[in-house]
Amino acid sequence: MKMLEFILSNKDFLEDLITRSTYHSNAIEGSTLTYAETYAILYNDNSFKIEGKEPREIYEAINHKKALELVFKNLQNNEEFDERFIKKLNETINRDIKDTEGYRTVQVFIQGSDHIPPNPEKVPNLMMYYIYNYNHDEQDIFTKIAKYHIDFERIHPFEDGNGRTGRLLLNYELLKNDLPPVVIAKEERVKYFEFLRNNDINGLSEWLKELSTREEERMEKFGFKA
Repeated sequence: MKMLEFILSNKDFLEDLITRSTYHSNAIEGSTLTYAETYAILYNDNSFKIEGKEPREIYEAINHKKALELVFKNLQNNEEFDERFIKKLNETINRDIKDTEGYRTVQVFIQGSDHIPPNPEKVPNLMMYYIYNYNHDEQDIFTKIAKYHIDFERIHPFEDGNGRTGRLLLNYELLKNDLPPVVIAKEERVKYFEFLRNNDINGLSEWLKELSTREEERMEKFGFKA
């Protein structure tokens, strides 16, 4: 996997990708950390003082970095895409914040959406079918990740961290197929949520393709050669 090899071997781009991914994904969910604060937390920049932030936001930054590293490790080891992996990702994201294990056991609601996720007792079966279908779907890669991202967010299998987990899974599949990852910026949060709310697979697919192309252009500035 040329993409993953480049990312892991290029320290500057690796830090850049992890910081941007962490900052934007958490900001989409309401984190108030700045980009500079996020970098300082992730890479122990003691010259930068962080004041007046909730401990939760600091844990969210650290956990997201660890979860992204888990994605890289899973790909390096060529491990299966299964329920164990998805649960582990979510547990990593929620560590020391809401120490939940496995799928949710309560009803949840999505702020700003009229879609009500399924009852908790339906989640294990829905996720079993989700994994099976995901692993046997051979359609165009961007259509695939768009469809399954929307499906994942509509199932909302976890009590917390569904958005962050789902966005990590996007990059898992892209890197698995040797394609540039994507970073959904907090400034494009409304656009992103509209795709989810409208179940717009085609729109999300085209947008993710555009973001992936944009990321490859950024990688080239760090020395990547296609």
